[in-house]
Amino acid sequence: MRQLPETDRDAIRIAQDPQFARWMDQITATGGCTHPIHLSGTTTTYETATGAIVRHYDTRAEPGERLLVRCRNRRATVCAPCSRLHAGDTYHLVRAGLIGGKNVPTAVRDRPRLFVTLTAPSFGPVHRTAERCRPRRHGGVCEHGRPLGCAAAHAPEAPLVGQPLCPDCYDYTAHALWHAHATKLWDRFAIDVRRRLASAVGLVQSRFSQHARLSFARIAEYQQRAAVHLHTVIRLDGPTGPDDEPPPWATTDLLTNAVRTAASRVLVHTPYSPAIGELALRWGTQFDARPLHADGQGPDDDAVAAYIAKYVTKGASETGAGIDHTLTAWDDITTAPVTAHVRTLMRTCWRLGSLPEYEPLRLRAWTHTLGYRGHILTKSRAYSTTYAALRAERAQHQGATRDEPPGTTTEAHWRYVDSGYTPGAALIAAGVAEDIACNREYSRANAQLQRGELV
Repeated sequence: MRQLPETDRDAIRIAQDPQFARWMDQITATGGCTHPIHLSGTTTTYETATGAIVRHYDTRAEPGERLLVRCRNRRATVCAPCSRLHAGDTYHLVRAGLIGGKNVPTAVRDRPRLFVTLTAPSFGPVHRTAERCRPRRHGGVCEHGRPLGCAAAHAPEAPLVGQPLCPDCYDYTAHALWHAHATKLWDRFAIDVRRRLASAVGLVQSRFSQHARLSFARIAEYQQRAAVHLHTVIRLDGPTGPDDEPPPWATTDLLTNAVRTAASRVLVHTPYSPAIGELALRWGTQFDARPLHADGQGPDDDAVAAYIAKYVTKGASETGAGIDHTLTAWDDITTAPVTAHVRTLMRTCWRLGSLPEYEPLRLRAWTHTLGYRGHILTKSRAYSTTYAALRAERAQHQGATRDEPPGTTTEAHWRYVDSGYTPGAALIAAGVAEDIACNREYSRANAQLQRGELV
């Protein structure tokens, strides 16, 4: 035993534990989560009138006197099993807002709906994938002596793609401040869309909510140049939401025109800085708005939901734009595993964060995401269901929760104990996660075979 690696010795110790079977049940219940939360506590259900105990659970009967629960981290680089589950929840959340289901009426698929992409503006030319990157007939160099063009043909995975042609010409300050104001720019955009819809049909802008409601779900994605752009599903409902039909004037063309106009005109001014001045921030010129039609003309609803679900599990480090943990010191930027372009953006955020006029932006706290402070996925309240509802439905389906009998009360007392695994436990959990993934793939292939999709 002493000659075995520590991981193997620990795995053998766990396997010899009398409660190993129950321990495996807990690991399986978490889906093989790589960094579970350890809780201790009790839940007691008793009759409200008499006080008689109906059911009691205590973690003191569990292995190690604790209960393991999922970490629920959405990042695949942190916990692949939990991120896969989060992606599935995101898919159903977005899909329900497109075609109905999950307490959303199926009539929503006949409403005016768009799949919109909003991008960041240009902060300077960067290398790109094309037959020729940035050809220039007469060549030339910038004021720093670097070529103004690039005639190379870069592969999509080439290290140069997304990097500035000249780092000294690139406007890193505007890039960082645009990220810090991106959510505010979105808020102004949504407000302006409502205003333009109201004006187009002769409504007083303040009364738009009495006639229609703008529902949306959006996701933030980092481009190769480390700039965020937004993919958004936008839908027009009646004033009370998806259960209410929109007014007759609510058409896809009207919504498209309002979205296009708002995207081209809305802007946000940064706070004035003696060192930088005041910047006017806008959306980029690369804009796309595609109507979603119930008859199949346009992007497929399932494909749109799958596209958004795909990116919700990507962390900043996986996209090459920042890292997944906060930075506490300047030296942390130097040692971060990022490109020179991203490192310069981080240093710009850190420097700008020291200026008192930018203190509300908390740029140092968000240096690891290059100044972007928004959530990866944001939706309006009335768009569709919620993550909490999806998790409750799954727990009910799996039998993890029970409907309490009428006339009873449940008291729960829980305490955080620890998180993660010992080396041997991590090895066993990885095997459980692999088995679950293989079973999932087998079930999917079997279902496709039965439908005749596989030969």
